Amino acid sequence: MNGVLNNIREPAAAGTFYHGSSAKLEDDINTLFYAARQISPLNSTAFIVPHAGYLYSGLTAAHVYANLYPGRYKSVIIISPSHYEYFEGISIYPGKAYRTPLGEVPIDSEKAVFLTEKSRYIFFGEQGHRREHGVEVHLPFLQKINSSFSFVPVVIGTRDNEMIDELAQKLSALIDEDTLLIASSDLSHFHTREIAGKLDGLLTKHVVNFDYNNLQNDILTGACEACGAGAIIALMKALDGKQISNPVILHKSDSSDVTRNTSAVVGYLSASLN
Repeated sequence: MNGVLNNIREPAAAGTFYHGSSAKLEDDINTLFYAARQISPLNSTAFIVPHAGYLYSGLTAAHVYANLYPGRYKSVIIISPSHYEYFEGISIYPGKAYRTPLGEVPIDSEKAVFLTEKSRYIFFGEQGHRREHGVEVHLPFLQKINSSFSFVPVVIGTRDNEMIDELAQKLSALIDEDTLLIASSDLSHFHTREIAGKLDGLLTKHVVNFDYNNLQNDILTGACEACGAGAIIALMKALDGKQISNPVILHKSDSSDVTRNTSAVVGYLSASLN
């Protein structure tokens, strides 16, 4: 089906970013959900969520997943940067499922085909999927709240403005109440906590103001950082004109909250965008 094969992508981050044992993984997620759960469920369909190891960013990520309506979303689109492979364009895994210790998650082939059809930049390929954790780490959280859903794993190889704009246009056509969109991203990397606070504070300001133009400019100049900046900007552009309410910051943290080492931290953010 237009590049979709029957292969299953095996877990690459199990045992490192999260526990490889299904029982222990479920226990860990339950603990994070208990710590993060709020009173009012979230009614949004688009979020920024971090993708580091659960020990470091799991609580921040859980502020999204613990508060979604269980079973609401029939389809999920996860947009991640490529951390391990350089390639031109934006790739969608050409298989039938991703596997985690909690089971298989089928690819939404209809949405995957739509994203690649007549596209200059979005294609079916294994580039960016073989070792990538930025998609995978979200799936166990989603499996805990949704027993049946399909998803589209989207990995951005090069953050070219034209590519991001095309992705945004494609995503815009897929936004509905049954579809959850996730921009997978951590924030600044390996600065002191003081410097990271300034960099991440500026990015957070642009998110709250729904100001993707200044966010894009400040990413280019280095005034703020995010490994998944392309995913964040694409999602914000896709949402523009969709009756956006005020974006909400759900949780912020950095790695020193766990390590106590403030000399070189990684920043994490969870935010609702609509």
